Amino acid sequence: MKKIFFFFACLMITSSLFAQNGFTNLFDGKTLNGWKRVVGDGEYTVENNMIVGTTVANSPNTFLATDKEYGDFILEFDAKIDDTASNSGVQLRSHFDPNENNGKGRVYGYQCEEDPSSRAWSAGIYEEARRGWLYPVTLNPPAQKLFKVGEWNHYKVECIGNTIKTWLNDKPVAYLIDSVARKGFIALQVHAVTDASMAGKKMYWKNVRIKTTALTPTPFPKDVFVVNMIPNNLSEQEKKDGWNLLFDGKTSNGWRGAFKTGFPDHGWKIDSGMVTVLKANGEQGKNGGDVVTLKEYSAFDLTFQFRATPGANSGVKYFVTLKEKSDSSAIGLEYQVLDDKLHPDAKLGRNGDRTLSSLYDMIPANKSERYFNPPGQWNWGRIIVYPNNHVEHWLNGIKVLEYERSSKEFEDLVAISKYHIWDHFGEAKEGHILLQDHGDEVSFRSIKIKELK
Repeated sequence: MKKIFFFFACLMITSSLFAQNGFTNLFDGKTLNGWKRVVGDGEYTVENNMIVGTTVANSPNTFLATDKEYGDFILEFDAKIDDTASNSGVQLRSHFDPNENNGKGRVYGYQCEEDPSSRAWSAGIYEEARRGWLYPVTLNPPAQKLFKVGEWNHYKVECIGNTIKTWLNDKPVAYLIDSVARKGFIALQVHAVTDASMAGKKMYWKNVRIKTTALTPTPFPKDVFVVNMIPNNLSEQEKKDGWNLLFDGKTSNGWRGAFKTGFPDHGWKIDSGMVTVLKANGEQGKNGGDVVTLKEYSAFDLTFQFRATPGANSGVKYFVTLKEKSDSSAIGLEYQVLDDKLHPDAKLGRNGDRTLSSLYDMIPANKSERYFNPPGQWNWGRIIVYPNNHVEHWLNGIKVLEYERSSKEFEDLVAISKYHIWDHFGEAKEGHILLQDHGDEVSFRSIKIKELK
């Protein structure tokens, strides 16, 4: 009797612990019950308590999706990929459109990446068949070392409200705030392969479980960058990290014309959460003129979203002192905003140093077209000026150039640029942030700054 009592007591304790933990298995270890294959010809089988995905040549991405949809949840799973040339991921809050891809259908939605390549973006957040990379792991460099090729890797994903956070092998990776999707299925991905030599590659998952009730957000460290896709919004995490809005989405508070006492009464429009410089036949500074922050900044982390119209030219300048004499735009270091394909400025200068996200007329941006959006769509820029004068330009979460302000190399670049006529160009201790009126329509929003000490 004592043995029976002890057995049932252990069973009750185990059941109580499970209930307290609150997780439910999405994979029973034996069958694919509760899952269905969507799109593509990739194969999914069950072997030794694992789901095994296998690539098939000339197939689009293939997904194994849950029958149910989930809104807020904490998802945990273990994943393994043996080949560094392979790629996979797990879809979150995703959907299937049967009419896309010529009637073959397409899965779209958030994806937590499994990337064993040298790029090392595992646990970054990609949006399948929509906006592309939302949180590349370049934004959290220490996390690029976490994925272990050929070994099991433990993932944790929190989808609570408008926030998605990821962890890899118990270390924080990505922090995304977005409002596009709040519910959808979960799916495993077998990536498309076009090269027959890549057919037969395998990827593995096990211990796939989910918790949907009594959810408590897990804190993230302060030094992990937050990508907030909600326009002109500061999350509590961003506020704690020291970020401030430079544009509130409604007024010109904090801004004035570069050579005016107030904000321009024409040439600029504030509407629908955007500040927009209006088209004026491409004449630089001849309409409303540039606008600048009232405050001046020295070391900072600046982010901004921008949307250019086809053929447009503009820029975001920094260390603008307004002391130089110029008959057009105010002078300062410039993060170029440009339609590289249609505006002639892209072919001027040296080696592409007047193209999108370049340090204008000085350093070309090293960027891939696949990681930025065409005119008419939003992109986001980032300028970091460290207290030691190291400067970086970023585009959509990827660093595209860096330099040392006031170094000999910097001064040599100034000497062969259009700025050589100004003494100590770009070396001011502090300066205004400027949005440029180049006579083309360009919109800005979510302009945020964090001062660095």
